[in-house]
Amino acid sequence: MEGSARVFAGEYQGATLTVPDRDPENPAWVVTPGGAWCRLLFLSGALTEVTDTGDVLRCRLADPTGAFDLVTGSHRSVVADVLQEIPVPSFVTVSGTAQCYQRNAGMVVTVRPDHVQPVDRQIRDAWVLETAEQTIARLEQLLCAINGTSMNERALVPVRHYALTMEQLHEQVAMVGRAVQSVQSVAPVPAAGIDTTGIDTRGIVMEIMRAERHPRGIAVEEIIEQAKAQGITPELTLAAIRALIEDDECYQPQKGYVKPL
Repeated sequence: MEGSARVFAGEYQGATLTVPDRDPENPAWVVTPGGAWCRLLFLSGALTEVTDTGDVLRCRLADPTGAFDLVTGSHRSVVADVLQEIPVPSFVTVSGTAQCYQRNAGMVVTVRPDHVQPVDRQIRDAWVLETAEQTIARLEQLLCAINGTSMNERALVPVRHYALTMEQLHEQVAMVGRAVQSVQSVAPVPAAGIDTTGIDTRGIVMEIMRAERHPRGIAVEEIIEQAKAQGITPELTLAAIRALIEDDECYQPQKGYVKPL
């Protein structure tokens, strides 16, 4: 029985290769630059956008490395009904099918969701850690293929198609590291969140965000002004906002605005 692939958005969005299955009745594989062969996917992240365009429901699922585009029919679909009922933003898990196709001059990668389940931050973090382990294992196989010490066809195919180099592998390892840090930083408060006077800038910024109930969130400039009234410099406020975004505590629904997850 085929298992579901776990892959970070930062890797999946770079895919430009599809490989037909031996059984023509099955969907093609979407092969990523990180060596993931994707057909069935298991994802987790923050559902940050749900847009009904008429016949199609388009959603954004953000993980610490980027965002997946979820696309499904908007009518007479159980999964579409579930997506439209989940508050945005919310942490969810998604089981779905990988899709990659050409549009205009480029390739587009999306996910057709088959099942969506609201979860908590701990479940999302567990997914990040497991996905990180699987990604590193794939990158090790790609390294062997680049060095000529492996004839694993599933590693050789992406190495050839993407003309992978050691530098590109290092970039993907760094991406995985950033994703893991978003989990590890939950416990200790980063330096950007506390200034030399002991003020919990990060906590104050989150309180300011949560007090704003507008659907689009709160303007960064407004946070800076409110924090300044509590003795926090704009530099510390911006550093705290960046740290909160990196740790998936908040997101940017539009340019210049932030909103807590």
